[in-house]
Amino acid sequence: QVQFVESGGGLVQPGGSLRLSCAASGSIFSIYVMAWYRQAPGKQRELVATITSGGSTNYADSAKGRFTISRDNVKNTVSLQMNSLKPEDTAVYYCNAIRVTGSFPWGQGTQVTVSS
Repeated sequence: QVQFVESGGGLVQPGGSLRLSCAASGSIFSIYVMAWYRQAPGKQRELVATITSGGSTNYADSAKGRFTISRDNVKNTVSLQMNSLKPEDTAVYYCNAIRVTGSFPWGQGTQVTVSS
């Protein structure tokens, strides 16, 4: 079983930046495709970005050119650098693995609020 602890969220003005971090327990972290998701109030959770164990990345259209996902397989962490933030980026952000058998239990997430 793998558990995740997300951090780094906060209140930021439009155009600002935040760096989210996710610490994963479990020695098998490095084999998984990891992802950041977000869930805005009243909306379904959506995929934001993914990164393979080898570092290949993919982004939702809403994140392309503004967000950068990265990982450290030694420290068992995955990060999301978010630049040029918009009010519509406001959400709770979560990390998890992408698996055929389904997600691991979700962490508490980290709140990102973009507002002036």
